[in-house]
Amino acid sequence: MKVRIGVGFAGAPGDELSGLVKRIAQLGIDSLWLSEQLSSRTVDPMMGMAWALARTNRLKVGTGVAVLPGRNPVVFAKQVASLAALAPGRVLPVVGLGPARASERSAFPVPPGRRGEVFDEALTVVRRLLAEESVTHQGEFFHLDAIGIGELPARPLDLWLGGAAPAALRRIGRLGDGWLASLVTPADATEGIEVINATAAEAGRAVDQEHFGLSLRVAFGEIPPAQLAGIRARRPDVDPGVLIPVGWDAARASIADYVAAGVSKFVIYPMIRPEGLPTFLDDFARELMPLQT
Repeated sequence: MKVRIGVGFAGAPGDELSGLVKRIAQLGIDSLWLSEQLSSRTVDPMMGMAWALARTNRLKVGTGVAVLPGRNPVVFAKQVASLAALAPGRVLPVVGLGPARASERSAFPVPPGRRGEVFDEALTVVRRLLAEESVTHQGEFFHLDAIGIGELPARPLDLWLGGAAPAALRRIGRLGDGWLASLVTPADATEGIEVINATAAEAGRAVDQEHFGLSLRVAFGEIPPAQLAGIRARRPDVDPGVLIPVGWDAARASIADYVAAGVSKFVIYPMIRPEGLPTFLDDFARELMPLQT
């Protein structure tokens, strides 16, 4: 497997992103991932992707993750196709079911209780628009009459999915090109990959075995209480220390465990204040980039 390790910023405001992107490019870091957090100071992931891609030559930039249900799938397809035309091979779209913050769900409106169904249909529409010059689609949620997005990607654009619930894993097998997990143990990752592969086989398709990734939070000291409470609420069955390594030694050991489980792509989210990010990037290059293969 080709192990690749990028960095993710869950809360880098726009006025600090310029210097961070410049340093990431100087260090030769594989990829940058931008989170969707409407109510924080962090930049919009689609705008941030365009900005970072325009200022670098080799850096890959992804969304970790962009909410699809409640977005216009035609506009989203046009946006990612445009980015792919401007920066071929460097656009890494990952889409998910809903925002991490429940308070932001109203910004992505869908019929009550139908978010999963909207996601499935929207993803199907996006995939067709990225591959066909004209799309006619009469579904339950979307109606398109001979709609196209103009220039199509020169090569197929992979669409990775987030999520770890059983329904999400089956969805990846049926519709996705890859999995970007979070807050899963190595054992969870192994089981998830097995479900995805089995579901894909049932659907007559296959997911590239290089396309299993993980968003991994790394702490450098005590985990902030608010974040610790959020993690315990999502995974009350798992010791937070298993999900969040503390320090570089633990991060390297954790990555090794996930690689053994079948994961080969990593996004490291440092649990530090924004002013510590420049130092983190220098340390990241020294401590984790040698693990890449």
